[in-house]
Amino acid sequence: MAFTCSMLEVRYLDYCKTKMIPPHKEILGALHKVRTKKLRKETCSLDIHLDRLKDADFYPLHRLLMDVEASNIDAVNISNTSSCSLKGEYALLLMRAAGRKLGTVDLLDWPFGKSFLRDLSHRGLTCETLNLKYSHFRKLKVTGEFVRLRTLYLDFSTSLISFQEECFACMPNLMHLSMCETRISNLWTTTAALSKLPSLVELRFQKCMCCNDTGPCPTSTFWKEVSMSSTQPSASPSTSALSDMGWLSTNENMDTEGLINNLFSLAGATSSHDIPSTRYESSDDSEMDFSSHPQESGLENLLNNEPTMFNRSTDIYNEVVENALGPEDEASSSDDFSLDLLPSTNFWARFVPVNPSPICFEKHYREYMIDRLPQLRVLDNLLIRNRDREKAKLVFCQYFEYLPYKRNCVENVVNILQKREVSASRTILQPPNMKSRRSQNSYSRSFCASKVGSSAWPLLQKLSIWNKYSGVETRNFRPRQFEYHPTNSSLMVFGTLDGDVVIINHESGEVVCYIPSLGEMNSVLGLCWLKKYPSKLIAGSDNGSLKLFDMEHMQPVRTGGYRSAQPVTFDAFDQLTSVHVNSTDELFLASGYSRNVALYDINTGIRLQMFTNMHREHINVVKFANLSHPIFATSSFDQDVKLWDLRQKPVRPCYTVSSSRGNVMVCFSPNDQYLLASAVDNEVNQYLTVDGRPQMNFDIPSTGSSQNYTRSYYLNGGDYIISGSCDEHVVRVCCSQTGRRLRDIALEGKGSRSSMFVQSLRGDPFREFNMSILATYMRPSSKSEIVKINMLASSDSGRESTTQGPSRPSFSEGG
Repeated sequence: MAFTCSMLEVRYLDYCKTKMIPPHKEILGALHKVRTKKLRKETCSLDIHLDRLKDADFYPLHRLLMDVEASNIDAVNISNTSSCSLKGEYALLLMRAAGRKLGTVDLLDWPFGKSFLRDLSHRGLTCETLNLKYSHFRKLKVTGEFVRLRTLYLDFSTSLISFQEECFACMPNLMHLSMCETRISNLWTTTAALSKLPSLVELRFQKCMCCNDTGPCPTSTFWKEVSMSSTQPSASPSTSALSDMGWLSTNENMDTEGLINNLFSLAGATSSHDIPSTRYESSDDSEMDFSSHPQESGLENLLNNEPTMFNRSTDIYNEVVENALGPEDEASSSDDFSLDLLPSTNFWARFVPVNPSPICFEKHYREYMIDRLPQLRVLDNLLIRNRDREKAKLVFCQYFEYLPYKRNCVENVVNILQKREVSASRTILQPPNMKSRRSQNSYSRSFCASKVGSSAWPLLQKLSIWNKYSGVETRNFRPRQFEYHPTNSSLMVFGTLDGDVVIINHESGEVVCYIPSLGEMNSVLGLCWLKKYPSKLIAGSDNGSLKLFDMEHMQPVRTGGYRSAQPVTFDAFDQLTSVHVNSTDELFLASGYSRNVALYDINTGIRLQMFTNMHREHINVVKFANLSHPIFATSSFDQDVKLWDLRQKPVRPCYTVSSSRGNVMVCFSPNDQYLLASAVDNEVNQYLTVDGRPQMNFDIPSTGSSQNYTRSYYLNGGDYIISGSCDEHVVRVCCSQTGRRLRDIALEGKGSRSSMFVQSLRGDPFREFNMSILATYMRPSSKSEIVKINMLASSDSGRESTTQGPSRPSFSEGG
């Protein structure tokens, strides 16, 4: 028998009497409202406000909610909009007591503590709408059941930066998801996580100015009529007014979304780098942060204190709005919006998106989301039409690479291996003059494409350094530069800020050779292995010191380091920044904070020549060609990259190519066919080495920072390039032939203010789609670390992974 509203009220009073607790006036009032609506035969819901309750009110209310499921009440809505004295575990018990009658849960989580969100995400809820605005999730990890959930709000959760791979798999019926003004920024991991939502039809990372809730903007549906009327011979006065304003395109195919894309490209067609939160870092390494009042957060406040491109994009938004509204309209821009105002300037101002997350500033964000999430019907309050899907498909094919090497679908690894074995056996039986249909290189590429496509979360591991004699981790190293060994796949050398040179087995983390500075070297900025003599390497310090070390002639000393039996010391090069050895191991070059380059003879230790005034400003990097021993290139902050030939006694360059900003570095492709030049703030260009003709501009979004020093290197033998900048936490992987972006890989530290930034990076010369990143924390007190990235391995659904060795820390890849 179903309980009536009157019976519920009586039972509640009995529960209070049993516990000798006075009935709560708010609860009695809510029951009275429900009873009144039932008498009117209206839909009724019992509204519970947690912030008006105390722990003493828990027991009778809990019993009442357990009875509600068997009553004629339609739904129970639970909310908390301010500070609350009720315990978090009591709040969760009240929600779960309502069972399938639980309708809307609207919460501020901060009064309840970390265990509240952890329990909520692990055990789930039966509600249909869950509002967790201003929540303190940092990395969304949801494993509980949310089977009935239809709408989820995570707006203004400024700690939220990424998703666990399977975090949405427990929400099969989720249709509407809103994440405005979060810190989500990674297109690849975001769409991979959202693809687990089969019922998702609406998504928001920003909202239309006139829309406070989900659903398509009512003004966007009207635009179809406006655009159609504009193609008629006699346009309406309102259409003419729009055309006179310059907002209305003469293109009959232009729709609302196209117009918004134009506005948005003006306002922020750039990628913002990671925006630090103003909260203090959590005391532990939790995935949640609960240290400040939610009203104090929000990207609008954060951006006022951060001089990034994100600020400048927001300023452009304001300019668009102010120009469209004017001073009088601006004051009256409220929510009382009607279709009568559509022809006015107010109509266009309301199409400007507000409360954007950083992901919205990625180039081609809208097209990427539409193409990767084909089930979507509404994105950022704008309807998605067939023409939008067609455009999105074209844009994706032009600017993005779904899988490496132009593969179109993720193949099964077992099938690839079977095909390779069958092809190999056929090749044996074929006559010698017949070629196999597919080369081994083709199978290798298919294998890589399958592995890369299996997860958008590659494996990231911090390189922990261990003393092989004591078995103790060494924590006092501060890496500043590193290089892979050219012939031994397990070795790597890095130089430190203290002038030490450390050779390690990067697979096991064990120190192979440690050369302490002993006051002779400062920060090691230049490192280069010799190719024909793989035990030798040259190290250069910013104090000008240049030394040649030989691992074969090093003996351990009492200080715990090694001493070379016959060290070679070269003439100093003041303010050194770069050294590089030619392909025959006979000569090496040094450059630094000057316009000069020094040439040294490795065999004799003599400085042969000083080339002066090669550029108008200091030369940051000098590189020999990989195969042609007399050819080298220089990159300078005077915006020029120059190619030189030692056979011509470099008085004038073979040619000069210029960037629009200062060049940070240059390198040759492995086969010397191309030059890769990286200028400040993500300007990356590829040139033909033979004559300097531009071959590719990688069109990486800039941040607007003049201090955003960009470095790029080749990966997979020159098939791809990797690029990172010192003001950003992202490593971008692009095809070297098409320029299309394959992935953006984000570095994550631990804690809300622990984002890591790319100081240097190198592709692994022996392992495809493997690389190492020299990353540093934003905090000045934190030391830099080397992070290894394996795109062919998954991070196992976001769980942290470790390198070989006991209890070693790790990094998880996210947003």
